[in-house]
This record gives sequence, structure tokens and C-alpha cells, in this order.
Amino acid sequence: MRRPSIIGAILVGGLIGGALDLLFAVSFAGYNGAAPTKVFQTIASGILGNAAFSGGNWVSALGLACHFGLSVLWATIFAVAAWQLPALTRRPLLVGIGFGLVVFICMRLVVLPLSAYPRPVTFKPLATALDLLSHMLLFATPIAVVVGRAIRARKRNNLFSTNPHRGPAYFKR
Repeated sequence: MRRPSIIGAILVGGLIGGALDLLFAVSFAGYNGAAPTKVFQTIASGILGNAAFSGGNWVSALGLACHFGLSVLWATIFAVAAWQLPALTRRPLLVGIGFGLVVFICMRLVVLPLSAYPRPVTFKPLATALDLLSHMLLFATPIAVVVGRAIRARKRNNLFSTNPHRGPAYFKR
């Protein structure tokens, strides 16, 4: 039986969560009259500051790369935590909601203020509520589902394997 790849799950979970979160951001911006490139430039402004808003396609590409890079980084953080705390793999919806709250708070209160993002971080009620829901349901829940499933399968497979130096793994928990 093929053992699931934790790295593959991190990539898949991070990319799915990142894509869904970005789809929400582009849709919300479009509803408010902004083009998708404005979303990508805003993401890139975390590195470039105000210069991102006068850049061309390469700035949009940088914004996409930053967004998906952070998505995979958050999925990696979740995988490390879930490997150490198996309870994080048992209820992906609840855990995803909690993890999404953590990601939202860290991004708003730590990452953005420490970056070159040129605007003050605000908490306008509607935008904040929708962004929080996006982080909890569209971003973090897919990560919790995909990565959690891979970790559970990996640990379940290890439970029945034997280690010639330590005996059957099922004696360990």
C-alpha cells in the first residue's frame, strides 16, 4: 500500500486553500469595481510597497507567487502542528475554522504590519467578516482536510509496520 506523501498533501492543501482564498478576494474586489490585477498588486505591495501599484504584469506574477508561497507555508505550519498534536487531524471543519482564525489574526496583526504593505491595517466590519470567513472556510479548512487526512493515513500505516530495530510500531502511540 502506497503511503501518502505529507509534502504532497502540504502542496495540494496549500494550493487549494490559496486558490479558493484568491478566488474570494478577486470576486470581492470585482464586486467593488476593482480589477483582479489590483488584488495581485496589493499582495505584491507587501514586498514592494507603493511601487507595486505602478508595476505591470511582473508585479501581478510576484503577487501570485507571494500568495501561493504563503499558502504553502501556512499548510506546512499546520502539518507540523498536526503531526505533533494528532487531535488536529480528527475534526477538519472545526480545526479549519480555528486555524483560519489564527491565520487571519497573524496576517492582519503580524505579517502585514511587518511587511512593506503601504496602508494601515483596518477592520471594516463587512470586509473583515467576509475575509475572516474566507480564511476559516475557504483557506484553512481545505488545508486541514487534505493535510489531516495524509497525516492520519501515514500514522495509521506506521501503526502496523515493523521496525527491525525497535519491534512492532503498534506498541507506540
